Amino acid sequence: MTVSIHTLGCKLNQTESETLAVVFRERGYEIIPENQKPNIVVVNTCTVTSMAEQKARGIIRNAAKNAACVLVCGCYARLDSEKIERLGDNVFAVDFKNRSTVFAEIEKRLQRLVPNFQPPTPNPQPPTPLSLHSRAFLKIQDGCDKSCAYCRVRLARGSSVSVNAREALGRLRLFEKAGYAEAVLTGVNLNLYQDGERDLAGLLKLFIKETEGIRLRLSSLEPEAVTSALADVLAHRRIRPHFHLSVQSGSDSVLRRMRRPYTAELVEEKAMLLRRVKDDPFLACDVIAGFPGETEADFERTYELCVSVGFAWIHAFPFSPRPGTEAFDLSGRVNDREIIRRVSRLTELARTGRRVYVNRCLERGGVIEAVVESHRGSLPENCVAAVSENYLKLLVHLPRGETYARGSLLSVRLTAPSIAPFDAEGQVTGSSEQR
Repeated sequence: MTVSIHTLGCKLNQTESETLAVVFRERGYEIIPENQKPNIVVVNTCTVTSMAEQKARGIIRNAAKNAACVLVCGCYARLDSEKIERLGDNVFAVDFKNRSTVFAEIEKRLQRLVPNFQPPTPNPQPPTPLSLHSRAFLKIQDGCDKSCAYCRVRLARGSSVSVNAREALGRLRLFEKAGYAEAVLTGVNLNLYQDGERDLAGLLKLFIKETEGIRLRLSSLEPEAVTSALADVLAHRRIRPHFHLSVQSGSDSVLRRMRRPYTAELVEEKAMLLRRVKDDPFLACDVIAGFPGETEADFERTYELCVSVGFAWIHAFPFSPRPGTEAFDLSGRVNDREIIRRVSRLTELARTGRRVYVNRCLERGGVIEAVVESHRGSLPENCVAAVSENYLKLLVHLPRGETYARGSLLSVRLTAPSIAPFDAEGQVTGSSEQR
């Protein structure tokens, strides 16, 4: 039996899809790309915006026409399982937390849907712990104890839960043993990590002390939690110079209404702290435009904050009223056309920020580390796609005859910005250096 996994949303969802791929392979299923017509399609969904849910429904409907069974998991599936299952007779909302029970139910359904179905024989050899990405994704935390007025994810995920530090370390060691050069630490809110007395800074110290050389990247950080103690650990050479802050707004009044526990001034302070920690790190942020009651002056404060900090990228989203959240019922809705205009301005600023950052990297010169990614589209001869330590998408020229496996570490000298056919924007050209 063949399975493909389609992932929407955040890096935490990507992590959980990686885990699902391993579990399916352990149970004897074969993981294949969706274009190869699998028997089962797993759709791992997101509920952050109504657009994310709409996209998921389209993917589910299309998969239901071509696959024997569509299994839908993730945040959207947890909150609207009945609506999802109405999308097709072969569509099922599932929660993989209790895997033995879930797989027994899945296989009962497959017996009804697939002629002569027999459960596959479990794989006696444990598969590689990573199968969908070139870098390892390590989930260390789930859920959130905050009460942000606009967020539906906390309703789907529940209260904050942290992975036992020694268990997380064991998984990280497996990734390192398998040859992966980098691990991305994921969670709903990494700053809430707590295992006894050990917080996020303590966990990072443990990882660095108890592993050989695997590099570590954080998926995102809340501004208020970037403390001097955490910054001291982030300075370590094995932690990537790439930080993503959940900013959301630069207006203090909007932040208060949305129950965000910081100010615009604090965001600037934390960005400066991160810049002191690393030599010109790639700083990115999330921003939502069009919160209820967001005036033009509020938006301008957000825009000015982004200019002042000089983010290398801005993930700009339109506000999406989510059922069950406080913001869903707030007055002062901004009209859709105005929200689109505000998102467009932020997106253009993001493109400018990335160009400025890339040019700064090129002017600085030197050699940086990068991880070889899987090939996307047609690559020029003697080239590989890679992602740098400071999160630049690279097209790396190799000496003739030189090869590098997916997930391995390269030393690269940046040479020029370029736009490659397989990556719409922000591509940088580099050449491989002897390590």
